[in-house]
Amino acid sequence: MTRLLTLLMGLWSKMLSFLNNSKKDKPAGEARPQLQLSGPVLQQALQSLVQGCEPLGGIERYIAALKLKSTLFQEALLEGRHETMTVETFAGLCAFMSTVRRRIAPYLEPEEFTALKGAVGDLLDGREDTSTADDRLTAFCAAFPDDKKHRWVRDLAAEILHNVDPERYPLMTRWMWDRQANTGVLRELWFDDEIDHITLDISDRYITFLTLRAEVSLYLSENGIFRDVQCYMDLLCAQIYADYICAQGGSYLRTDFSSPQDPMEYTRRLLGLDGVKANTNKTRLKSIDGTAFVLDDANLLQQN
Repeated sequence: MTRLLTLLMGLWSKMLSFLNNSKKDKPAGEARPQLQLSGPVLQQALQSLVQGCEPLGGIERYIAALKLKSTLFQEALLEGRHETMTVETFAGLCAFMSTVRRRIAPYLEPEEFTALKGAVGDLLDGREDTSTADDRLTAFCAAFPDDKKHRWVRDLAAEILHNVDPERYPLMTRWMWDRQANTGVLRELWFDDEIDHITLDISDRYITFLTLRAEVSLYLSENGIFRDVQCYMDLLCAQIYADYICAQGGSYLRTDFSSPQDPMEYTRRLLGLDGVKANTNKTRLKSIDGTAFVLDDANLLQQN
């Protein structure tokens, strides 16, 4: 009985800590959206995730890879290091952003890269104040042409913020939620029998992604996951959207996702964990002339 009470008190303490931290991150004056998430979808995705990870070393290997990815971004971009960042360093980061690496090549040229570094600096400036997150995201996107060919810029900004400061910034890529296209993890999680016939009136602002993270994290805690919750959150959400891609027969985002050879291929690709080709130091990022970028560390984040 005493042991049970101790466990319950520990769980309650973790929940209070999580809720308090969430309140601190809440942008002032902005109400949280009401999200209607499906428990069965979360349960099925979590089971698929755990089973799918087993053939390649288990879910802990994926957790370690996500932590390493975050470390790479932090070492390259924080404490003003983005100002002296080389093209090669940034290209190494881009290799681990699936929706960015196919389109970034023109901005790795000298003149464009200088402007890009300036935009990255502005994005990171004041990152401790999450109330400015949406403004900084908007300003970053405004530094690029406003057309369909540059929608990936939002993903670049979202990946940078999330990987350099995952506690403050949940993953806010378009595959998590794209209001304009009415697609993403949020839609796949939505509990409504008519979801295929409705357009969700949910913003794609910081507060929405923060709320989504809070609710999914609570689900994970209820299922006994208390460590590395942020990494589990990213993996679970990627699994949910990977299941959607598979259900579409691979037709959606066909240019980004080829036919899967294993249950986790789409999940890895969404999270950029396939950035280095197996048994080589060549990345999936190509320069403007089609040449593959090469990393010094051939074992970096290889998953196959």
